[in-house]
Amino acid sequence: MGVGWAWHDGRVSNPPTPTCVRHPDRATGLACTRCGRPACPECLRPAAVGQHCVECVRQGQRDVRPVRTVGGARADAGAVPYVTYGLIAVNVLVYVITAAQAGSAMDNYRGSALFREFVLVPRLVADGEFLRLLGSGFLHYGAIHLLVNMFALYIVGRDLERVLGRIRYACVYLISLLGGSAAVMALSGSITATAGASGAVYGLFGAVTVTLIRLRQSPTPMLVVIGVNVLISFSLPGISLWGHLGGLAAGTLGALGILFAPGWLSARTPEAAQRIGWAALGAVAVACLAVIVAATVYLRSQPPVILIGAPATAAEVATH
Repeated sequence: MGVGWAWHDGRVSNPPTPTCVRHPDRATGLACTRCGRPACPECLRPAAVGQHCVECVRQGQRDVRPVRTVGGARADAGAVPYVTYGLIAVNVLVYVITAAQAGSAMDNYRGSALFREFVLVPRLVADGEFLRLLGSGFLHYGAIHLLVNMFALYIVGRDLERVLGRIRYACVYLISLLGGSAAVMALSGSITATAGASGAVYGLFGAVTVTLIRLRQSPTPMLVVIGVNVLISFSLPGISLWGHLGGLAAGTLGALGILFAPGWLSARTPEAAQRIGWAALGAVAVACLAVIVAATVYLRSQPPVILIGAPATAAEVATH
């Protein structure tokens, strides 16, 4: 028996048929089980209980917190390690330019104007050529030096970028590079010419080790890799030990600031944890700059040194 409305004069009429809230011209007997508004089949999506309209589905997606890694990055971010690939591309490009200028793939440091402008010589940095502090980290003494560093960057950089997120990962890399340069400025000879990405790569080694500890996984494999490389740095001549150790220290401290400092300081929200991590990175960068400033002041107080020829050939050479 149908249900209708009865008027005082005896007439009977049926109630109005509901229409879809998004398509008023479509009559429907369906409704969203979340908000209760009528909706046509086209505007409904299956849900765990009943069906939801498209507006409720969008609202639900906005209300769900994104899954993040221990480094604060979105779990789906960094699926393609663009920063790692970009860093490799820049290093290779700089090498190609120096090799073309020098006319040699193995002796690219001889006769290359770019190499001469970027190689790290503490005395020249003290004289105001500060671009060498970062530029030297993209130079390499020959193809083998380049291949070894880029292989290591490719192996450790991809996973670390996914954990830390692209921006934090790039900052850890650059701070590690800066840390290596700071150690060279403070502890190497004033006319030692140093170049290479190893300081930054060592920093990534330290960051990966910290990440493994944070994830409660065994850091032994990375500790072995670090130990073997440090031993090689001690044993072989022409390798910048201080560049390696400075980068290792800076990268390790940066990763500790991102992954452990928020817990040590009892950060209550993800936003607070990220702020603490950024502050820690800033503190490491400031410490590196302070070492560079102190070394610069000291070197400027020393008698001037006259370099004859290009820095990469006239000074003592060290790779890192």
